[in-house]
Amino acid sequence: MKLIKTVCMVSAIALCAPVHAQETAQQGADAVPTGDIVVTATRQSTLLSKTPITLSAITGDGLKDAGITDARALTTAVPNLALTDSGDAPRISIRGVTSTDTTEKGDPSAAFLLDGIYIARPADTLGSFYDVERVEVLRGPQGTLYGRNTTAGVINVIAKAPVDAFHASVDASYGNLDSVDVSGMVNVGLGNGLGIRAAVNYQRQNPYYTLSNSDQRTDPYRDTQSARLSFGGETGNLKFVIRGDYSRTRGTGVNGNFVTLDRFYDVSTLTLKNDPVYVGRSSDEQRALTVEPAYRNWRDNKAYGIMGDFTYDFGPVQLTYLGSYRKTERDDTRNLLLFGALNNSAFFTGDFKQDSHELRLAFGQGSRFHGQVGGYYFHEKSFLEYNLGNPLSGIVAPGAIGFAFPQGPTVSRSKAAFGQVTFDITPDFHLTGGVRYTNDFKSRDGATVLDFADAAGVAAYQAAQLEANGATPPCTGLRCTVNENIAKKTWNKTIWKVGLDYDVPGLGLIYANVSTGYKAGGFNDGCIAGSGFNCFLTPEALYYNPENLKSYEAGLKFRVSSAFRLNASVFHYDYTDLQVSQGVLKPVPATLISNAGKAKVDGLELEATLQPGDNDKFELGYTYTNARYTDFTPEPETDPTFNYNGLLLDHAPKHVATAAWTHTFPLGDAGKVDVGVRSRLSSEYFIIDLNNKSQFRQPGFTKTDATITYTAPNDRYYVQGFVKNIEDNITIAHAASGVGAGVFIEAPRTYGVRAGVKF
Repeated sequence: MKLIKTVCMVSAIALCAPVHAQETAQQGADAVPTGDIVVTATRQSTLLSKTPITLSAITGDGLKDAGITDARALTTAVPNLALTDSGDAPRISIRGVTSTDTTEKGDPSAAFLLDGIYIARPADTLGSFYDVERVEVLRGPQGTLYGRNTTAGVINVIAKAPVDAFHASVDASYGNLDSVDVSGMVNVGLGNGLGIRAAVNYQRQNPYYTLSNSDQRTDPYRDTQSARLSFGGETGNLKFVIRGDYSRTRGTGVNGNFVTLDRFYDVSTLTLKNDPVYVGRSSDEQRALTVEPAYRNWRDNKAYGIMGDFTYDFGPVQLTYLGSYRKTERDDTRNLLLFGALNNSAFFTGDFKQDSHELRLAFGQGSRFHGQVGGYYFHEKSFLEYNLGNPLSGIVAPGAIGFAFPQGPTVSRSKAAFGQVTFDITPDFHLTGGVRYTNDFKSRDGATVLDFADAAGVAAYQAAQLEANGATPPCTGLRCTVNENIAKKTWNKTIWKVGLDYDVPGLGLIYANVSTGYKAGGFNDGCIAGSGFNCFLTPEALYYNPENLKSYEAGLKFRVSSAFRLNASVFHYDYTDLQVSQGVLKPVPATLISNAGKAKVDGLELEATLQPGDNDKFELGYTYTNARYTDFTPEPETDPTFNYNGLLLDHAPKHVATAAWTHTFPLGDAGKVDVGVRSRLSSEYFIIDLNNKSQFRQPGFTKTDATITYTAPNDRYYVQGFVKNIEDNITIAHAASGVGAGVFIEAPRTYGVRAGVKF
């Protein structure tokens, strides 16, 4: 599809008066008199309705009203977004584009930011939402301003900044699954426009699965304590915030929402190149863990960091520095369910550090030619060990008690220079262009090893390897090297954007953009022949290429008085070298990343909001997404006739419709009562299974949420009852056959009460 075709589609949409882009939750500290929202999607403050990109923005009050307490729940509120559990970490999918490599060497397709700081490890993105100013979700490539690994888009969680005043609040909720969520905040003004703000949060929730043996202990799936301390404000020409945060997450975590394949699929139909048959069961049957864990799932992870955001207004230019340092310590004990039947102990420890620095210079504010230029530096370093204990270790090598992957240091460095400028052809008609050059470096020194209980086991293994392969593996103490994992590579990339937008007087914004994006390349386990012990790979087998995207998008954001809003967007993506992952057993168990050739995504996003009076609000939405592989032969050398051409990308339902209604019952001097209902109807979606050369199908479903809220005069306090997923439809987040056969499930029906008070 060419750009001219995209623009024609938008013209047709405008004539038919449908809509796009979400502008939810118009209440909160960042609301403006027109009901609009101030966002920073362009790295500068703009009104959401005047920002010529496709994005959703949800304020802190909007998150509270919708019961969104962490990133996973954003799926219910943001078009074409899916954020799902998959074991080690969540996977973000936007418009069908996702990344399945959540290891220390993988990169996401959608960037997750905290206050503008890029978070490299997906496992660190599931922190609690508390004392949040707003969440911005940008769809489509955002590489010019945000850099690599934003081909799918950006999620930016922005905490509330300190102000020069006294504020305090407490919020708490309790619901089924023994879920608890408690937050507290206090803000103290220091004078001269400065303040200090402290916020804390505690979350707890049981797993979604149920155990057939009721006497067995059920640990909480999530048990998290978090704290944040901020200092800053606006004094003179300087606006700044310095923020430190800490969180500790315990609970079953990794496999807390994992069940066997037979809960959803007829395993007898799970044959090569054949899509397994979905089996309809009740919610209770789907959640039943039929193979009880022989080993305890438990995690104890800590994450903490400090960041600073400083902007000084020199008059003609504004200089901004954004920097951070973050560290994560992970300690997991796991029960891996091998082949859906065999319990296996596993242990994961890791130490991850990252620092980033960005310097931006904005110029031309108020003039016809304005924009910003900048530079960026990112560095990440990690050490970890993943040890697959028994019985798998004994299967790999008789007598072994540990089959481990000590990896480190694994290093990632990224340096970039960028600029984006806008020329106002007229006061209402604007031309924008941007470019970014990035240099990426990745390396790793690691190994695959076997641990033995005694020296006799080591000697027997060395003798067996000498006889089978003609070489004796190196051993240190009771640990023997199976092969080394050695890789080092640099990539360079230039990406660009060109856009036009026109502010139609009295109506709203029309915009069109052409942009490119890319996700960094990487490497698999192993090493190039001759570079280390048991190294036999070619460079083509060890390294995989960056993922590249060219996007064509056009849309409109119309407002007809304060009662009616129309938004629409159409888009077309051309993907090349799409990165996909596969679990393999030979020569050793590993995740193999390869480039899937080409994919295309065509889509339409619509939204309408009608507010006929002060007490009623109606919202309607619809998305159409056709995300499919166009050139993907998974094994061209061994099976060149089999391909995935035409099959849909993961988590990309073709049709999704949403409807919501909110009604307010004024109680005069006694406050008000709000009743809200929101329903989401999704067509079927698929999850690719490269191990079996098939796809797992999730049939279409509906999920409906409802709330009833009493709010006291002047918003002094509130009490809310809520229920989510009234239908109790259990949907799949991830599924796989082979060594890790099973299904990760999403939340069943949840309900409870929530209350809060402001001081």
